[in-house]
Amino acid sequence: MSGTRVRGSLLKESDLSKAEFLSLVEHARALKNDRRAGTRCRRLIGKNVALIFEKSSTRTRCAFEVAAHDEGAHVTYLDPAGSHLGKDESVPDTARVLGRMFDGIEFRGFDQHTVDQLAEFSGVPVWNGLTDQWHPTQMLADVMTMVENHRGPIESIAVCFTGDGRNNVARSLLVTGALLGLDVRIAAPRQLWPPDDVVQIANDLAATSGARLLVTDDLSTAVDGVDFVYTDVWVSMGETDEHWAQRVPLLLPYRVTAAVLKSSHNPDVKFLHCLPSVHDRSTALGRRLFDQFDLDGAEVTDEVFTSPASVVFDQAENRMHTIRAVLVNALAD
Repeated sequence: MSGTRVRGSLLKESDLSKAEFLSLVEHARALKNDRRAGTRCRRLIGKNVALIFEKSSTRTRCAFEVAAHDEGAHVTYLDPAGSHLGKDESVPDTARVLGRMFDGIEFRGFDQHTVDQLAEFSGVPVWNGLTDQWHPTQMLADVMTMVENHRGPIESIAVCFTGDGRNNVARSLLVTGALLGLDVRIAAPRQLWPPDDVVQIANDLAATSGARLLVTDDLSTAVDGVDFVYTDVWVSMGETDEHWAQRVPLLLPYRVTAAVLKSSHNPDVKFLHCLPSVHDRSTALGRRLFDQFDLDGAEVTDEVFTSPASVVFDQAENRMHTIRAVLVNALAD
């Protein structure tokens, strides 16, 4: 027997209105200020949250755990070996069980249908920590970071995503920008443009919000005049290593370099990345890409990543504050 999605769930960006999205961002900014001032309000004492991870994570897991603990809630972490989900038990059955035990459920994994089913059958709020299609908690942190680093109304923000335009971050950024009325440009080779249905969702939202949207294979046009340049890894979690041989020659022209930032013609331009990043040879993957392709870093150079223009660690911290706002909004009495 199916149920109804509970208020407070966040499965994709378009679940929220512009006012609801910005309210969460402003709440997160207030919580950030409170935390830095040492203020603790612990509004979620007695609440229990399940964290389901099919995909590994640093920021998402830590952000949910610290945010929950700061508010007095308890968390239970379930990795791929930690439950029967999708293997020995259907998603609806697992959802019904967890909904009897927990006050909310976070899911980070592959298929959007899984998180949709968790929301349909659990009877408690469900939050999407990432799927192959959408990454709404990342978008809240991204918008918060852009607001913190931009003068003027949010509608005046211009951001360019360069790289794999089909991935979850690019899709979510396009739809989020359309929802909020931003100027969003996606620069990618044509075979890696966002799917048509995603572009249609964004266009429909832009018709109401006044957002300016551009999907192009011309990076120089896309980056001109922007306030933020955003990129992500060229091969996403779940894709095989063989994809690197295809992606490197295809995406090398879309790599974020100092010259790309300069071509924004904006001396205050900032660099965004959802992390983790391949920006040098300090990781096993970075060393392998250097050995195979003579490439020091991949989607972004170390020069840009470590420059004053880079706000990626503010962005990472803001995952915690925005997720805390999501939890409080959904679970506080």
